[in-house]
Amino acid sequence: MHSPSPDRPVVTGWKKLLFLALSGFFFVLGVLGAILPGLPTTPFLLLTSFFLARSSPRVNAALLRSRFFGPILTDWQEHRGVRKDVKSQAIVCVVLAVAAAIYFSPSSLAIRLTVILLASIGLTVIVRLPSTPQS
Repeated sequence: MHSPSPDRPVVTGWKKLLFLALSGFFFVLGVLGAILPGLPTTPFLLLTSFFLARSSPRVNAALLRSRFFGPILTDWQEHRGVRKDVKSQAIVCVVLAVAAAIYFSPSSLAIRLTVILLASIGLTVIVRLPSTPQS
């Protein structure tokens, strides 16, 4: 699973640099998605792993072993889904973060509605992700 296969050869040269840059970019977005409501984490982590598997299988293997991101990526690779408890935790986190942001922020109605809209998009992404069979 961690080594490149014939259909996923490791790229070299400028393409490797591009793939590493893209994996870094998507990883940062994934980390931000874990913190910010409305920004999904899983799709960005999947893109991170996609580009790392083709540019640095060793770093991808480390990502798959990580305590926080590894289970999400492994579930997706093995079952093409996300565990229901992970989805539930994500939904609760988004709702609580948005509620706190709206309650404690002295922002305008337009900003509050924008936050709600973005969170709704994020929640839609989370709900629509397939669940793993053992969920």
